[in-house]
Amino acid sequence: MPVIRTCKACGQKNRIAASRLADTGRCGACKTPLPPLDEPLQVDTALFDEIVQNARVPILVDFWADWCGPCRAAAPEVALTAKDMAGQTVVLKVDTDKNQQLASRYGVRGIPNFAVFSAGKLVRQQAGLVGHEVMEGWLRSAASMTSV
Repeated sequence: MPVIRTCKACGQKNRIAASRLADTGRCGACKTPLPPLDEPLQVDTALFDEIVQNARVPILVDFWADWCGPCRAAAPEVALTAKDMAGQTVVLKVDTDKNQQLASRYGVRGIPNFAVFSAGKLVRQQAGLVGHEVMEGWLRSAASMTSV
């Protein structure tokens, strides 16, 4: 199940494999480089599973809901993490109201809830509001675990 990314140069929609979201690619139409994903990606259960199983970089998952004030406060920090660590990680957002089974699978009881996956496995999970520096530290730690 590919992710559709739109080329900023020509507007062409490009299909990107889940395993390639952290890579620089090229637009199929104009050949302009497509930079690594640098913003949080909203996912459903199927896309979540595909990305977590196939990504070659650590993944930060933000379990959130629209009605949650702390989740709204966390959103800019999550977005900054995605931008700061583009090419080194992938950041996903899971709406717990729309994906209740996925939230239940990871025991999400309070939101925001952050999970870090590396090599397809959950390596860290924490509920509560944290800043982007903390999130980036988790991801760097997860990256060092897989590069050893």
